[in-house]
Amino acid sequence: MSLRKITAALGALALAIGMGACSNQGGDPGGGGEVTLQYWLWDDTQLPLYQQCADDFTAKHPNIRIEITQTAWGQYWTNLTTQIASGDAPDVFTNQVSYYPQFVANQQILDLTERIDQAGIDLTQYAEGFPERWVLDGRRYGLPKDWDAVGLLYNVEKAEAAGFDAERMNNLTWNPTDGGTFGEFIRATTVDAEGRNANDPAFDKDNVTSYGYYPEWSDGAVGQNGWGNFAHANGFTYTDQQGLPTEFNYDSPELVATAAWLQRLVNDGLAPRFDQQSSLGTDAVMKNGTAASTIQGSWTMASYLGEDSPVKFAFAKLPTGPKGRFTATNGLSDAIWSGTEHPDEAFAWVTHLASKECQDKVARGARVFPAQKSSTEIAMTAFREKGYDPTPFVEMVDAGETYPVPLLAKGNELNEVIQDAMAEVAQGADPQGTLTKANQDAQALYE
Repeated sequence: MSLRKITAALGALALAIGMGACSNQGGDPGGGGEVTLQYWLWDDTQLPLYQQCADDFTAKHPNIRIEITQTAWGQYWTNLTTQIASGDAPDVFTNQVSYYPQFVANQQILDLTERIDQAGIDLTQYAEGFPERWVLDGRRYGLPKDWDAVGLLYNVEKAEAAGFDAERMNNLTWNPTDGGTFGEFIRATTVDAEGRNANDPAFDKDNVTSYGYYPEWSDGAVGQNGWGNFAHANGFTYTDQQGLPTEFNYDSPELVATAAWLQRLVNDGLAPRFDQQSSLGTDAVMKNGTAASTIQGSWTMASYLGEDSPVKFAFAKLPTGPKGRFTATNGLSDAIWSGTEHPDEAFAWVTHLASKECQDKVARGARVFPAQKSSTEIAMTAFREKGYDPTPFVEMVDAGETYPVPLLAKGNELNEVIQDAMAEVAQGADPQGTLTKANQDAQALYE
């Protein structure tokens, strides 16, 4: 029997055992001996906040200790996949919608439906739409812990020098033909070595010192921090199917036109070449003044708006496209590994992570927007006390100018196919031909 089949079989067995041992009200695993739960997350800035939640939890359940491991995003998923395959995964781990359908398919996380129902957890306490993100085929695999959106991050000094104040930045328009007023911003803030911007006939596109826009090409099949938002503003949708799609629209005219516009930015010297930016991260490029704008998530406010930032930044709403303004929204939950030896204790911890008590504490840390509705104002106050302005994110969400990050089966493989295609476009490949082939390759994954 293959390792994968053994792991799936063990997962199914643990699932059956776990469902037969539902805890009282989901929040009290009862007495018993000392238990240590392994909990994994990837965000180092949130680690101290969740350690506080862990301390509070242990104070209520003295027999349960939470041991937290933090690993950076890329390595997190590699380590998690390896540990699950070896049968030595953490009892509870932070989960993301791009990954969890595969965990469900392989029976690697517990179905929490009966436990949540028996605990009487009120799902209406969470931000609208987010509880449903963790339901597949009528079964629930998590409780919401936070939500996010993305906005236009910009260098305030560069923007104001080009005549773009905060009001103008929050009312930019975009189209894939000439870029709209966002295109004007990009040209006005792209500067060559002689100090000429891209509106100057003498502008040297081959000797640029500061670009108007920094595109994210390494963004999987979703484009959450870049092309996905522009494409949706142009009328693109990932698929026409409900649930877990097997057919996609990556070859659609709306996405092809968006990719072609991004490619022109590179060709015209308004955005860095792919080989120039591949060795640097967005954070480094923005903070060393190499770019005037990019798209970043609400979860990065502390990094860019904090007092220790070397550059004064602000966030604005995303530009409004031909079909409106659209910001990608996502959220996280916590999953219980199906191989855990402590399902009752693990569920009690997951319940605490999703509780108002924990999420209020996280809200006061001014890092993310908690999923609890009542915690949002606490987070808003905390952000403002630190000098961060979360208004653009909240206003876009309140206005319904959003689209959800899609649920994807075989997310790793699909991410690789589409990301590779976008990288080819970034390096000069024909957008139509490249994305047509990528769409074919994507659909072949599910045949």
